Amino acid sequence: MGDVFNILLLQNTLRTATPVVLAALGCLMTQHVNITNIGIEGMMLIGAFFAVLGSYFAGSWVAGLACAVAMGVLLGLFYYVFVIKFGSDEFIIGVALNIFAGGLTVFLLRTIFDVKGSFSDPAIVPLPTVEIPLMKDVPILGPLLSGNTLLVYVSWLLVPVCWAFIYKTPMGFHLRAAGEYPDALTACGRSPARMKCLASVLCGVLSCLAGAHLSLGYLRMFSENMSAARGYVAFACVIFGRGNPPRVFLAALLFGFIEALGLRMQKYVPSDLTAMAPYVVTIVMMVAVVLMERRKRKRSV
Repeated sequence: MGDVFNILLLQNTLRTATPVVLAALGCLMTQHVNITNIGIEGMMLIGAFFAVLGSYFAGSWVAGLACAVAMGVLLGLFYYVFVIKFGSDEFIIGVALNIFAGGLTVFLLRTIFDVKGSFSDPAIVPLPTVEIPLMKDVPILGPLLSGNTLLVYVSWLLVPVCWAFIYKTPMGFHLRAAGEYPDALTACGRSPARMKCLASVLCGVLSCLAGAHLSLGYLRMFSENMSAARGYVAFACVIFGRGNPPRVFLAALLFGFIEALGLRMQKYVPSDLTAMAPYVVTIVMMVAVVLMERRKRKRSV
């Protein structure tokens, strides 16, 4: 089993966890303003497609990320307008967004690139890998922490940044108040709707960056439905981590580890079982949250 449990397993864990980390950090923003956004699956898929689109036509990974961010802003505003302004059911809008994203990307893939299933081309410029000068020569830690793509390091950096923003800044206090005590926030002269708009846009941007990592960092292509339910996994990580960025990060790492382990265990176990393992763990995580909540309620009674 030495070819399974080695440094490559940990490297793959970090790479497979990155899109879940980014999407989960976006999802917890909307969670703190009392919006349940299950549309991050569709946001990731659209971000993945437009990242490839921008990278291919502009010949630059920067353009690919810019296209993904722009789509994230638009999708975040779309979600805010329909859920907050129009008062639509957030679950219906989320499901509609996921269905729309699947159909839109398939249509654009066949219309623009005239292909079905997937699109790969040498003209697609992937995300750069970052070599840390002093770290790369360190045994074990060097191969693990150096040589990853850009968004891997961005996801690590965003964990403490999001924690500090939510819990240590006035804006973060207003963000949480918009979900927990909107009337009190209004009495202080602040608009809960603006905070919810900000959270929705941040969620859209981070979810689309997660998709960009899938198509430009993890792979160098776009395929239909390549988000593969990672958006739902990210949502489960937010619930399991109770909206706390470090805990959410650890939950996403667990998913990344199980997925990476499943890929490397395909020599010994049927691939159908290994592909199912990460999602089984996600279900177990959700069941654990429900059981913990029940125990708390019994103790309080």
